[in-house]
Order: sequence, then structure tokens, then C-alpha cells
Amino acid sequence: MRIILFTGKGGVGKTTIAAATALKAAREGKKTLVISTDPAHSLSDALDIPLTPEPTEIAPNLFAQEFDVYYSMEKYWNNMRNLMNTIFRWRGVKNVVAEELSVLPGMEEASAFLWLDKYYQEKSYDLIVIDSAPTGETLTLLSLPQVAQSWMTKAFSRKNIAVRTVTRGVRAFTGIPLDKGLEEMDELFSKLERIQQVFLDPEVCSIRIVTNPERMVIREARRAYSYLQLYGYNVDAVIINRILPKGAGGDVFSYYRASQKKYIEEIEETFQPVPVLKVDHQGREVFGKVLLQKIGDSVYKNLNAADILHVNKPYEVIENEEGYFFKMRVPFVTDAEIELKKFGDELVIDLGNRRRSIILPRFASFLKMKEYRFQAPWLVVSLVK
Repeated sequence: MRIILFTGKGGVGKTTIAAATALKAAREGKKTLVISTDPAHSLSDALDIPLTPEPTEIAPNLFAQEFDVYYSMEKYWNNMRNLMNTIFRWRGVKNVVAEELSVLPGMEEASAFLWLDKYYQEKSYDLIVIDSAPTGETLTLLSLPQVAQSWMTKAFSRKNIAVRTVTRGVRAFTGIPLDKGLEEMDELFSKLERIQQVFLDPEVCSIRIVTNPERMVIREARRAYSYLQLYGYNVDAVIINRILPKGAGGDVFSYYRASQKKYIEEIEETFQPVPVLKVDHQGREVFGKVLLQKIGDSVYKNLNAADILHVNKPYEVIENEEGYFFKMRVPFVTDAEIELKKFGDELVIDLGNRRRSIILPRFASFLKMKEYRFQAPWLVVSLVK
């Protein structure tokens, strides 16, 4: 099964490109599911078809779904929801507010991951196309398993075994299955970790960045690419959307067309060797399968939409006489933007306002970080004995 996730700055046309990709793949014979993980859903508008929290068949080989976190909690994780609800009420929070708070921060993203884990385990589809939220929320989605694992380790370590004992006691005396909620939470985080490994496999998952030929949008796309590399995800294409055709808009848009041409050249140069695909502005609002089919053909031309278009290697470990070199691809940054620290077998990398923890092999606990340097686009870390 293949997974393709579309990301980019809000308003660049991710939903349109995701829907067009799914439609083209379905026409090519792939049983395809297109999913919206954006809380502000617009997938149903793009397809011009009402959608539900469950997959709906909307064309031959094509299914569509819009996530709903409350629906997902009610259907699959009701024990955990009851656990959180009971804790908040016990702390004096009123019923209505407790119901809202029972959906923890990050559960929207976790819900998406858990549905994807279900489909992956069942091999329900040949291809899943994800219409994600804007870049920041996408990065939250993709980094969630790491954050969740760290949180679970601290919250439910052996030191907190008393929490489990108390919840079993509560169930015995009140009938409220709090211990089942904790078991459900354990299972949830195990699934999050499992599906993240799927996302990190370039043979399964590709991320495609949608951008427009505009200065601020390109900066956001470059930033997204840097962070995706930092987290180890494979970006197999950049798609430039809404390109004004030659002569479009007459003299009024002549300056805008010239600036677009300059920015397209910049995108092609700076994202090498990642393939750059292009789609012209349609001159009207895009919705419905007819226009989406036209866009899908324009984007991919003779390519198969579900194919892996590019694979890069974001990490490399090299052994030398003193120890090891650890190389990580981090494009579009400068030395001043990177700070790196080592704690035992963990490397902590700060890049702007993002932090990434990388767990090294256990023997690395006994190695010292001699130095690190940035050789564009590689961050090189020297670990010595």
C-alpha cells in the first residue's frame, strides 16, 4: 500500500491537488482513499460531494473521508474518553467543559494516525492520499508519536504505577472502567509509534509539497522541506500550483507573470534534485470531478500519480578511526540556525523554533560529541570515543 501526504502553506491549493491526485490514481486502476485531516475540511467542497467520518465511495476505485475527532473517540476510544472526562469532573470541571476537554490536544492528529494504522494493517486500499492541514499542523501530526512516547514514559513510568492501582480500585468500587482507559491509551501510543515507522519508509510514504510562485509561499515551502528532512520523511515532489499562462490577464498582470517566472526558476533550482511539477491557474474556482481530472492530467502528464517520484537519503552514519560521523540532510539553513547537544545516546537538534530528538545506538552513550559543522545541505556530527 502507498501513502501520499500533501502539505504546504494554507490557501495554496493542497486540497485541490490531493483530490486531483486521488482521482487520477483511481482512474489508473488503484483502489484509492482520499482523506482530509484538516479540522477546517474543504475536501467535500473540492469534490462537490457530501462526505462523512467514514469512507464513502464517490467514483469507481475512489473513496473519500473527512475525519471527525469526536466521532473517532466515540467509536474507537470511548474508554479513554471516559477516563479523561472522569478526571476532569473529579477536579471540579463542569460537565460540558469536561466533555470538550476530554479530547486532549493532539487527538485530532492522533485520530488521523490511528485510522491510517487501521487501513494499513487491513491493506484496505492500494493508495491513501492525505489532504493535510497547513504546514505547522502537518509537522505536529508527523512529530506526534515522538512527543506522545516521551509523555507516556514520564506519565506512566514505574514510578507512577500507583496511578494504575488507583484506577483499578475506582473500577471495583464505582464500575467506571478507568483502568480500561489507561490500557486503551497504552494501545493508542503503540499504534502511533507503529504507523510513524510506516510514514518514515520511503517505499511506502511520500510527502508532496504544494506551493505557489510567490515569495512568502516559497519560503514556507522551503521551511517545510527543511523540517521534513529533519524528521526523516521523504519528499518526492514539489508541485507549483496556480501558474498564470503566458498572456493571461493582459498588461494588468504582466508584472505578476514576470515575477512568477522568476520564482518558478528559483523553485526549480533550490529544490533540486526533487522533481518539480506544475499546474496552470484555471481562471476559475475549482470543484467537481471534471475540473479535478483536468488538473490531475496537467500535474502528472505521463507519470503515474501513485508512483514514487524521488527518494533521497536524509541520514548517513560513517565509521572512522576515532568513532563515527553522523550526517543529516538539512537544506535551506545556515550555521547560525542550528544548535546541537548530546545527552547520553540522544542528539537534540534545535532548528529555529523546532526541536528534534534522535536516539542513537546504545553504545553511543559512551561517545562524546567532538564537533558538528554544516556543509550544505549536510549537518555533520563527529562522535569520538
